[in-house]
Amino acid sequence: MLDTLKSATTMADTTTNLIDEKAVFARWNELDAEAAAREVLPCCGSTAWAEALAARRPFEDAAELFTISDAVWSGLAEDDWCEAFDSHPRIGQQKAKAATAESLAWSSDEQRAAMNSDETAKLALVEANRQYEEKFGRIFIVCASGRSTAEILAICKGRMDNDAATEMLEAAEQQRQITQLRLRRWLGVN
Repeated sequence: MLDTLKSATTMADTTTNLIDEKAVFARWNELDAEAAAREVLPCCGSTAWAEALAARRPFEDAAELFTISDAVWSGLAEDDWCEAFDSHPRIGQQKAKAATAESLAWSSDEQRAAMNSDETAKLALVEANRQYEEKFGRIFIVCASGRSTAEILAICKGRMDNDAATEMLEAAEQQRQITQLRLRRWLGVN
């Protein structure tokens, strides 16, 4: 009986998510290009990405959106990637060079696990951020969702061994992952 109830609840949740997703697409597909780009901008932070994604509408479902988002992202110039990086606060901080209020709220939520650590770990993260910025000239980007401060520190230290070109590609991959998570959130898809 319990398994039947769980299965029915899962099916109901899936149906609700599909209805919500379709409603988001129906509304977003009808917006003018500028408004559509503005709406998805917090998901990535790159104006070029948001404009290109909006120009590729209409979308029918999340899978199509995620695939096109990745294709658009991989085709952008490094300056466009850096614009997206600048929309994030440093890990453990609340301010960014250029971010929407929604993007900052999402960043805070994504970094929650990392911020539940002791002061020594937080100070080590501040120092790791400083060293990364000194070497690469931009903030450290990592898909922080669900990661502890210790995990993030280990990732940062490991990436300090990268050359500039390798690290740019790794930062872009981390931003791609963040964008995918945020698109899911925007759509209401788990």
